[in-house]
Amino acid sequence: MDTLPIPALAPLLEVAHLAKRYGDAFVFSDVSLVMQRGELVALLGESGVGKSTLLNCVAGLDTADAGRITLGGRDVLGLSEPEAARLRREDLGFVFQAFHVLPHLNVADNVGLPLQLLGRPHGDRVARMLAAVGLDGLGERAPRQLSGGQLQRVAIARALVHEPALVLADEPTGNLDPRSAGLVMDVLVDAARRTGAGVLMVTHSPPAAARCDRVLELTAQGVRSPAPATV
Repeated sequence: MDTLPIPALAPLLEVAHLAKRYGDAFVFSDVSLVMQRGELVALLGESGVGKSTLLNCVAGLDTADAGRITLGGRDVLGLSEPEAARLRREDLGFVFQAFHVLPHLNVADNVGLPLQLLGRPHGDRVARMLAAVGLDGLGERAPRQLSGGQLQRVAIARALVHEPALVLADEPTGNLDPRSAGLVMDVLVDAARRTGAGVLMVTHSPPAAARCDRVLELTAQGVRSPAPATV
C-alpha cells in the first residue's frame, strides 16, 4: 500500500464511538475524540479503564469491537497487518513509561532505529535530535550509563526522530523526578509546536496534564472533559 500524506487541513485523529471488550465485559464504550495537528491532549482515567488499550487501538496494535479510528482520514481499523505496521513505522511515535530502550545498542543507535527501519539515512539527524532533548554528546554511551530521566529522553528522541504525525505517550513522566518530568514535557511540547506533531498522552500527573492543550477523562462510558479541579 502506498501511504498518502496526511492532508494538512484534515483532523489528525478521529475516534468515533469506539468500544472494546474482553469476553462479555466492556473495557470502554462510545469513546469519541478529535485531535488536530500540533495539539497535546492529556488522557486521564482510573486504573483499569482502558487508557493504554485505547492507545493500542489507535496504533493498530489492538482491535476494537465497535467504532471507527481514522488518522488523517485513513481507516486504521480497516488496515491489514502489513499496512498497520507501515503506518506505525512512518506516522506514529511511541513513548512508554518503561522506556523500552534496547540495552545492546548505544544511545545514538537506539535513537536512529526508526530511521534504520524506514531505510532513511541518518545524516546528522540523530545528533540534532539528541541535542534537542538535552543529551548532546552522549550518543556513544550505553543505556546503563544513563539516569531514568535521560533514558526517557532517549525514548522521546527515538519517537520523534522520523517526524511522526502522531506521538502516543503512555505515562511518559510516571517514573521520573519532578525536574526530569519537566524536561520530558518540555521536549513533547516543543515537538508539537515546532513540527506540528499531535501528542496523545496518558498520564496521572497533574503537572504534566497542565502542560497540555486539552485534558480528557476516559471512563467506561466514554470520554468527557473533567472539571478543572480534577487536573
